Amino acid sequence: MPRSIWSGAISFGLVNIPIRLVTAVDRKNVSFREIRRTDGSRIRHRKVAADDGAEVASEDIAKGYEVGPDRYVVVDPAELKALDPESTKTIDIEDFVDLADIDPIFFDSAYYLLPSGTAAKPYKLLHTAMVRTGKAGIARFVLRTKQYLAVVRPLGEALAISTMVYADEVIQPSQLEGLPDEDVEVSERELAMAVQLVESLATEWEPERYRDEYREQVLAMLEAKAAGEEIVLVPEAEREAGDVVDLMSALEASLDAAREGRSRDAESA
Repeated sequence: MPRSIWSGAISFGLVNIPIRLVTAVDRKNVSFREIRRTDGSRIRHRKVAADDGAEVASEDIAKGYEVGPDRYVVVDPAELKALDPESTKTIDIEDFVDLADIDPIFFDSAYYLLPSGTAAKPYKLLHTAMVRTGKAGIARFVLRTKQYLAVVRPLGEALAISTMVYADEVIQPSQLEGLPDEDVEVSERELAMAVQLVESLATEWEPERYRDEYREQVLAMLEAKAAGEEIVLVPEAEREAGDVVDLMSALEASLDAAREGRSRDAESA
């Protein structure tokens, strides 16, 4: 059971629902330490001044905002603290919107909201209402002195909340260079085969099917090294991402491969 990292209440209208915030994601990263190769001694990094290379004590380090080449505005921690948002204990839902209208690019970190005390009934009521209407709540709340924009939505039998990025933080497609323009034409035959290929690879979303194969290989290698096994490095064949010269041939070959794969899966099942 993940531990609670924040407690408060969901607020919408005049309704308050006491809740606890718990993490929804347990990241499985492989962590390494920097060590001296000869004896395994830990490497520690010192903070030094760029001008003279002298080590700088923590009490002599200030925050500086660069306003020009080698020109900084020095900011005192107390000045930033004075601007911290009020540390309320509520997740204030300001609007309800169609969940399908929110592009996933806006989602950031995910958490679960669990009912506290006697909040089971209003929690269930909000969950059921959101499921029935297909709506999600756009909210603001303060976590660790920072105010977040967030979306509250039903996820299974729970309510989940995801912090969101703001609109001015999202790079719009119109800002990108190199996208196909109107001069690039796709024939109906090419489109039909592309649609057929997509449909031949379509399946139900089952997240358990997708594993972090690189992390698994790294852990297996580390276990082997810890056990004293010799690691033999096999050079990886280089692959170049060249242009697709014959698009129709590539589509046809892809369709044939997809059909063969489906056939093997059906036989094994």
